[in-house]
Amino acid sequence: MGFTDRRGQVAFVTGGGGGIGAALCAALVADGATVVVSDRDAAAAQAVAERIGGRACALDVTDGAAFAAAIDRVLATEGRLDYLFNNAGVGLAGAVRDLSLAHWRPVVDVNLWGVINGVQAAYPHLVRQGSGHIVNIASGAGLAPRPGMTPYATVKAAVVALSRSLRAEAAPLGVQVHAVCPGYIGTGIMDRTPMVSLDPAVLTARIERLPVRPISPEVCARRTLKAMDRGRSVIPIGASVWLDWIATRVSVRLADRLAAVRARAFADARRPG
Repeated sequence: MGFTDRRGQVAFVTGGGGGIGAALCAALVADGATVVVSDRDAAAAQAVAERIGGRACALDVTDGAAFAAAIDRVLATEGRLDYLFNNAGVGLAGAVRDLSLAHWRPVVDVNLWGVINGVQAAYPHLVRQGSGHIVNIASGAGLAPRPGMTPYATVKAAVVALSRSLRAEAAPLGVQVHAVCPGYIGTGIMDRTPMVSLDPAVLTARIERLPVRPISPEVCARRTLKAMDRGRSVIPIGASVWLDWIATRVSVRLADRLAAVRARAFADARRPG
């Protein structure tokens, strides 16, 4: 895949301590950008920064004041900000009947409020600058139903809506906004996702039977940057996400049938009780 000359440009990446975030950081540095690797795991952020030649920043994206201060420090040090990648996220799997508000809150706080905090911290600066990109990492779950992952799908759909609405406001001001919707990416996220009243072995076995192979974080990062450079609004990553998105746009009934298949997989993995 081709590389873009980003020398003299500055990027801030949340959740940069691993997975897609770390791959984005590496790709941006390879293109010549100055990259701030942020993560609530300070050690992970530092390790990635040292490996790729970036700068580390410990940040909990749910803290709006801390996010604003981090962006202000970047502007004070570098004099500009060209890219904000709102990538930090957490997962959750389980039937809604088995969940409590305590299960919902971190998903909403990190995956939605984390993005809102980033937008509020960076967008006014980008508007004054008259240029820049806000790249929100949503999910294929934001484009089509994901039974068994309802809280996650809820906030990712909200991130897509936020991105598309803000895009229309921001474009006349010189700022581009993008919603990236990855599918099955080989980050090991399933190993870190809390599973409520589910048998992980059964669920994993069902997933492994699907005719879908994971995309590497590095390929995901390059596809993201390529689509961003082309000015794409919504950026699906992976054939299964494209299929879901097309099905949802063409026929709600077809999308509901695909959702029913997913629902059965989670039902089979549910532990009664």
